[in-house]
Amino acid sequence: MKFHHPVRMAILDMNNNVENMGIASIQRIADRFAVIDYEVFDVRYKREIPGLDFDIYISSGGPGDPLDGDGVWDKEYFDLMDQLWEHNKNHAEKKFVFFVCHSFQMICHHMGIGTISLRRKESFGILPVDKTDEGQSDPLLMHLNSPFYGADFRRYEVIYPNAERLQELNASVTAVENPDLDIDENRALMAVRFSNEWFGTQFHPEAHPDGMVHYLRRPEKKEMILSQFGLNTYEEMMHNALHPDRLAHTRDLILPGFLKDAMDRILAYSKEGEPVFV
Repeated sequence: MKFHHPVRMAILDMNNNVENMGIASIQRIADRFAVIDYEVFDVRYKREIPGLDFDIYISSGGPGDPLDGDGVWDKEYFDLMDQLWEHNKNHAEKKFVFFVCHSFQMICHHMGIGTISLRRKESFGILPVDKTDEGQSDPLLMHLNSPFYGADFRRYEVIYPNAERLQELNASVTAVENPDLDIDENRALMAVRFSNEWFGTQFHPEAHPDGMVHYLRRPEKKEMILSQFGLNTYEEMMHNALHPDRLAHTRDLILPGFLKDAMDRILAYSKEGEPVFV
C-alpha cells in the first residue's frame, strides 16, 4: 500500500543566504513524515516564491529588519500569504502555514496584529516563554510547561498586540515573553494562533539539542557568545540545550504537532474527495 498523492510542503527560506541551522532543522522534522514531500524556496536571496499548489507552508526565520524588502520578493511573499488566507476563507480544503521568527514578525505586521520594534538589547539564548490563558488550551502548546523553553535570537520584536484586530481575525496570542528586569514592561508576543490552520512563533521551535550543542562548541561561535553575551549566557544555553524537558520538549511537540494535525486533516479531506491509497 502506498500514498497516491503525498502531502506537499513548501519550505520558505527567509535567511537571505546567511548561514543558519533552521532550514536543515525544519527538513529534519519533516523527514519524520514519510507522506510529506517538500521543496525549499529561497525567497529573499533568489526571489523564489511557491505557488498555491502546496498543502503546507513553513516560513523560516532570518536576519535583519522584518520591515525591509526590495519591493519584489516581499510583495510576492505577502501576495502569496493573502491568497492563502483567502483560499482558506472560501474552500473546505485548507492551506496550512507556520511562521518562524523573522516570518512571524513580518506576518504580524502585515496582518496588523502588533507593532514591530527594535529591542534595547538583543535576545540571545534558550529562554523561558510564558503561555497565555489561550495558550494553555492550544493544541500545540497545551502539553508544554509554563514557562517552556525556546531558542530565541532576535533584535526585533512584536509588541503592543492589537486586541481589536485579533478579535476581528478570531486570532489569539498564545505565548508571551517571560518577564526580564532588563526589558520594557511591554512583553513581546512569542506565539500567535492566527487561525485553525495558521500558527507562528517568535522563537525557533525547530531547534534541536544536538545541533545547538554542536553550534555552541564551535570555537568561533563560543568566542562570539562569550565576548558579546558573557559566560553566564553561554553556560545557560548549554544547560538548556542538554536538559531533556527544555529545548528537546519544545522541538518534539510544536512543529511536529502542527505537521501531524495538518497531515491528518489533509488526508482526511482527500479520503472524502478522492482515493488516498493505491
